[in-house]
Amino acid sequence: MMTKKQIDHREEAITLLKEDAKRILQLIKVQMDNLTLPQCPAYEEVLDTQMYGLSREINFAVRLGLIDRAEGKSLLSTLEKELSVLHELSTSK
Repeated sequence: MMTKKQIDHREEAITLLKEDAKRILQLIKVQMDNLTLPQCPAYEEVLDTQMYGLSREINFAVRLGLIDRAEGKSLLSTLEKELSVLHELSTSK
């Protein structure tokens, strides 16, 4: 059974990771709306760098036991799906 402190740390870790995922989505949205096309190498570089950084954060949280590996994969999968929808919307304009 988890202690209250462990639960608080777990919830905080999940919240922070979700905020980072949301920030990445917003960054990519702004970039697509104002700066570059999805086919641009700069766009891909930013996306790859941000996704890699988030995956490392998630891996760290998993290693600390703050979140389950499945939760981390789910968070990345959700972000990838949202980015895919964003990409589709951008290319259909």
